[in-house]
Amino acid sequence: MSSEARPFAHLATENAPTYRAVLGVFTEARERYALHLRPEDVHTELDRTGSSPGPEAVENALTQLVGWGNLRADPDTGRVTSVEDFHRARYLYQLTPAGQAAERALVVYEEALGRRGALQAVALVDIAEHLRALVALLREDAADVARAAHLLAALTQRLESLAENASAFLASMQRSIDLQDADTEAFVAYKDRLIEYLERFVSDLVTTGSEISGLIITAEGAGVRDLLDAVAAREAADLAPGEGVDAEAQRTREVARVHEVWHRRWRGLHGWFVGSRETPSQKDLLRGRARSAVPQLLRAVTALNERRSGRSDRSADFRHLALWFAQAPDDEARHRLWRSAFALTPARHLSIDGETLTAREADPPRTVLPWAQAEPLRISPQFRRTGHHERRGRPARVEDRSVQRRHLQQLVAAEHEQLLAARSELLTSGERRLSELPELSGAAFPVFLDLLGRAVAARRPGEEGTVSEVTSADGSLRVRLTVLPGAQVVAVGTEHGTLHLPDGLVEIAEAAPEPATGTVPA
Repeated sequence: MSSEARPFAHLATENAPTYRAVLGVFTEARERYALHLRPEDVHTELDRTGSSPGPEAVENALTQLVGWGNLRADPDTGRVTSVEDFHRARYLYQLTPAGQAAERALVVYEEALGRRGALQAVALVDIAEHLRALVALLREDAADVARAAHLLAALTQRLESLAENASAFLASMQRSIDLQDADTEAFVAYKDRLIEYLERFVSDLVTTGSEISGLIITAEGAGVRDLLDAVAAREAADLAPGEGVDAEAQRTREVARVHEVWHRRWRGLHGWFVGSRETPSQKDLLRGRARSAVPQLLRAVTALNERRSGRSDRSADFRHLALWFAQAPDDEARHRLWRSAFALTPARHLSIDGETLTAREADPPRTVLPWAQAEPLRISPQFRRTGHHERRGRPARVEDRSVQRRHLQQLVAAEHEQLLAARSELLTSGERRLSELPELSGAAFPVFLDLLGRAVAARRPGEEGTVSEVTSADGSLRVRLTVLPGAQVVAVGTEHGTLHLPDGLVEIAEAAPEPATGTVPA
């Protein structure tokens, strides 16, 4: 290939469609394992598809593509039957390596532009399956490094596909929401299918994503990082030897790079599904983005329905007003339209009676007269002092709302007593099993659910048997929860039904008051 080859130069020319059609013929021929094409073959193929510019234009296009480095021309001596034929310029054309690379790049570019992406719930299932196999492999006495390399490569590939497709789908969905004016009927029909699709993926992401998070933590506890080093060492063994005096140092750097690549891939997997206390996981960000898209879709559909039903739309009103301005015959008409549309009328606080109007008609005020020499305008002193006109008549009576206030105070007091009774009912006087709790009243059950939810949320995935301790929202109660490994599912009775959950130890007590600050007098 010449150093001056420019395989993308044909894209910025006037005859770019012709060049693209010619190169498309060579790309299809290469897929059929045809190495060379004659000009008449290219013309015949283009004529078959109805896009042939003519034999002479095809010849010129082939010559120009050879000059840019997309094609290579070899003398065609296979059909020489005379000396005249030998001296006549006949060529066989084929794609150069630069031309092949350019065509592949353009295919990838066009696919990326038209790609809508997808929320791949199947990828989540595959990732969970690969992680389960990896955890089982780690628990073996001697892990198979070759099988581990295969599992980790498949795991990385599925995660990359999941991330890229999710990003493309969210971008295309946002474009659909932003450009929903293009086809109202299609967008309204698309909305129902999209909301159902999002809800199904969010449900799969919550369930399967939580399982994946637990498997990642389990794998890290079983020594997956040592296995990553073994896989990297296996891959580094196939590195080609370097050249020169620093060949050994170069190989050391390459081996370190391979190790860093595998550990970076695992850190990416950990960050995608587990995250950290400082940085939320990409799984949670994706779930939040998918859930926020549902109200955006509903708002867009509401706006469309309002326009279709004839409700007021400020943007449409301004566009209609701009059309009126454009159709106005002269500037005077445009000024009248401006005053009518935006209420640019004389000051409303100035009162002008009939006598004043008659005097102005007899002697119109001059616009070039200085304001100090003009007729003064008399304004109410009350307006100058307060900014409002004097109000006439009796002031409005103040409504007595003491009865409503007493009723609200009674409701607050009753609710407070009910809450105190519910908290007293929940106090366990030490650790108790969830299966031993008595039946909860209707007032105590919501408080119990809130405390239990806070305690469960304080635990990290995979930490079975550990203790989590939190306080209620107002800091008055303290709950200590221990989930026992392999616990049976038990039932907790309430007035509204039965709650089923894994058994464990729970302790609910009054939170100790914080010590007072300051000095104690002697």
